[in-house]
Amino acid sequence: MALGGVAFHTFTSYRSTRYDATYRGERPWSMLPSTQQVRFCTSRDGTRIAYAISGAGPALVRAPHWMSSINLESDSQVWSHWNALLERHRTVIRFDQRGCGLSDRDGVEFSFERFVEDFAAVIEAAGLDRFDLFGFSGGAMTGITYAARFPHRVDRFIIHSSTAYGPLSAPASDRFRQTAATQLEAIELGWPNENPAFRQLFTSMLIPDGTAEQFRLFNEQIRVTTPPANGKRIIEAFWNADIRTEASNLRCPTLVLHSRQDGRIPFEQGRELAGLIPTARFVPLESRNHLIFETESAWKQVAEAISGFLAISSSRSTALIADELTSREREVLELVARGLTNVELSTRLKISEKTVRNHVSIILGKLGAVSRAQAVAIARDAGFGRRTAP
Repeated sequence: MALGGVAFHTFTSYRSTRYDATYRGERPWSMLPSTQQVRFCTSRDGTRIAYAISGAGPALVRAPHWMSSINLESDSQVWSHWNALLERHRTVIRFDQRGCGLSDRDGVEFSFERFVEDFAAVIEAAGLDRFDLFGFSGGAMTGITYAARFPHRVDRFIIHSSTAYGPLSAPASDRFRQTAATQLEAIELGWPNENPAFRQLFTSMLIPDGTAEQFRLFNEQIRVTTPPANGKRIIEAFWNADIRTEASNLRCPTLVLHSRQDGRIPFEQGRELAGLIPTARFVPLESRNHLIFETESAWKQVAEAISGFLAISSSRSTALIADELTSREREVLELVARGLTNVELSTRLKISEKTVRNHVSIILGKLGAVSRAQAVAIARDAGFGRRTAP
């Protein structure tokens, strides 16, 4: 199996299947059939990271959040409908955070920079040249940092319930820092206990409108995914992160989803994050849950927004580019799709910046694009910008 033109490395494989018939429209997303292969790669510091491959189509990477377990998600009421939605459109690559799930748990270092290194290690091991990206909560922060550093790799980005800075970082208010410190103490003191009361604190913030069974399952997933000491250190790393600069440097088309009454990350912070990203489209969700369930009315809104965002047709754009753009305009569009600025285009093509601006303006008009970001999306669907810039 290969993605991005490069074969996957060979690692130990695990196969997990849900035995359901083909989805016919009336079934919930979580009842879609799913098969995954689990493989392992090594991060920069030697930590072994587990990643899973499922679905079909162009590649989409789902960045891990603070509590991830690819081995448990296939049949999880919390994540199975999300994975099924993404797998309808893409080959999905998911991986466990270091310290969680099937990844190494013992004797590992936890820092936000290590999380970004793990992300890069999975991308290289999976042989991905270009891919779409999905990030939930802290996973979106890792994904934004990676995408800002490697803009030629990420085509589209979906962000759900995230922020540009954690509650222990400099821009956070004193109230947020005090609340975060209390929650970390609750993890350290209460999570080792069999009694789920302390874990329930987190569950009630993440899914306040969940059912009793969903609460029970979420509490249990917290318990088995990672040891309490790891959980605390992972959360601390995310909560100390500040990615406002990286977010403002993001250039790929981006969809940002956030619940209006999110009890974990306030709606205002989600909107602030979207405002930092030049190419972002912000979609408010009518929910109180940090993570949307398929039983909620907001799930239909989520599914339609993501499906529309990922399902841009390339057939019309390919024909249009071939028929209506000049060879010079196609050359300019190739470099624009790679993420080059007008200054870089001017240097590369040995023409003035004014001439570059004229070319770009004409190209946007011919493509029917209202922005440079939209033109990039159309061009990438048509196959432009997929080679790494020399």
